[in-house]
Amino acid sequence: MHDSFDLNPETGVLAAAVNLPGGFGLIAQDPEFGPAIATGLAKVEKLLRDAIANSDPLIDASSRHLVEAGGKRIRPLLVVLASLLGDGVTEEVIKAAAIVELTHLATLYHDDVMDSAPMRRGAPTAHEVWGNSVAILTGDLIFARASVIGSELGPEAVSMQARTFERLCLGQLHESVGPREGDDPIEHHLSVISDKTASLLATSGAYGALFGGAEQYVEVLRSYGEKVGVAFQVADDVIDVTGAQVRSGKTPGTDLREGVPTLPILLMRNAAAAGDEDAARVLELVDGDLTSDEALGLAVAAVSGNDATNQAWDVARAWADDAIESLAPLPEGTVKASLTAFADAVVTREL
Repeated sequence: MHDSFDLNPETGVLAAAVNLPGGFGLIAQDPEFGPAIATGLAKVEKLLRDAIANSDPLIDASSRHLVEAGGKRIRPLLVVLASLLGDGVTEEVIKAAAIVELTHLATLYHDDVMDSAPMRRGAPTAHEVWGNSVAILTGDLIFARASVIGSELGPEAVSMQARTFERLCLGQLHESVGPREGDDPIEHHLSVISDKTASLLATSGAYGALFGGAEQYVEVLRSYGEKVGVAFQVADDVIDVTGAQVRSGKTPGTDLREGVPTLPILLMRNAAAAGDEDAARVLELVDGDLTSDEALGLAVAAVSGNDATNQAWDVARAWADDAIESLAPLPEGTVKASLTAFADAVVTREL
């Protein structure tokens, strides 16, 4: 693992960037691109804080809650990386990067209310501190601030953000409703992931190319971001049910305890239906009472040892590989190598 890929929550600068994995190391040491990334992300962080500031102490505190909890800023990073294919980190790129992160943060406020999540990024969730109404309205306010910044970039930016938000909402709705009769649960799950997670990473890539002056690569980066997003979420599924305590920051077994469908469990259900006795045995643990830490630990260990988990890892890797293949039209060089490393890192979580 590479702890160097953290954003300092106060400055937004990549810490010890020279130790970044793979192509990130290359771009961090590049005399042009390295400083551009560090400076660009610091400007994004400042804009995030300026955008959510409010004269009302309660609103200011609730809005800052998740921003100040930190985060990897994966979406802004992709915007910045994509912009380096063109003119680089312009002020428009900084605004675009802030838009995608604010949009992401807005959805987290809403997700935590819907999931009754007690913690987020190591801190109590906003609804635990201020109640559901304040948390929901804070999410709405943050999305509104993102929209204001989008309006400064013009109608195309607004349209892209609106369509992305539409997909985010549809993904959440489809996840809440679940697969209908006759739907394939795995296809449904991957569709939800595509809308709920991948759509914003697709827009991050497209924004970076568009506002970085590399318009010819907008669709390439959109496709790349979509595939990276699916790889990221499938890996997240596996990390939860295996208890792998890597850089995700997730508490192992959270999805198991809450009964959230994840790809390893869906694959396991298919295997059990086909007569796999080991899968059926593991599912008895998964579907049992997981309120105690001991029961949850047994379920996590059992899932981790089942072949369905390896199959899910293979799916995540395949999506990452597809993302890398989609970069073929880009010119060879440090930026392409870094985007390749980015795709690898979302699976290995070396970020």
